[in-house]
Amino acid sequence: MITNFAVTVDGHATIAGVSGKIGSDVDTATLMGLREQADAVLVGAGTIRAERYGRLLPEAERRSRRERGGLSQEPLAVIVSGRLELPWDVGLFTEGGGVLIVTSSDEDPPQTASPIAVDRHSERVDLAAALRRLRQERGVRLLLCEGGPRLHGVLHAEGLVDELFLTIGPLLGGGAGPRMLEGELEEPVRLDPEWLLEADGELFARYRVRR
Repeated sequence: MITNFAVTVDGHATIAGVSGKIGSDVDTATLMGLREQADAVLVGAGTIRAERYGRLLPEAERRSRRERGGLSQEPLAVIVSGRLELPWDVGLFTEGGGVLIVTSSDEDPPQTASPIAVDRHSERVDLAAALRRLRQERGVRLLLCEGGPRLHGVLHAEGLVDELFLTIGPLLGGGAGPRMLEGELEEPVRLDPEWLLEADGELFARYRVRR
């Protein structure tokens, strides 16, 4: 699994509640490039609500390149939502892409334009089990996680992340907003840098999780 985050220099993952104000157009292009290669995109319910997710690959040319490479038009959207409290009117559900919801809720999602499948867990979501089923039952080999911080923290705590793509915007957020990773870790996660790039003051880093 790979993860992708944008943060300010002082480590904030959002400004005014959303991450989109941190990254530039280059950051957006980087994100879309990762989505174009991924079999599935994993995201938490809170991020879906805050960012108002639309279609994962809105550009037709990116969808065409995926098809020419033997992939589906778009990556599968995988949403972790314990209570199934989701904004059903956002583009992710209204524009027809495939969605899998990983939940511990007994409720059923409403009928939407996007076909929805449910991976139901008892009591709490077991992320390790969910990822195994994605690989075994859906052939997902490259999974991209886009957050949020709580989901990212659990994934690292359970040792499920292989690589991190990090954008550092030339901004100071201030205050006590969310960081890239929330929750406790038994031990610090060691990262090995793969590369570091710069564009107009914005830094783009790629790290591999040390095993």
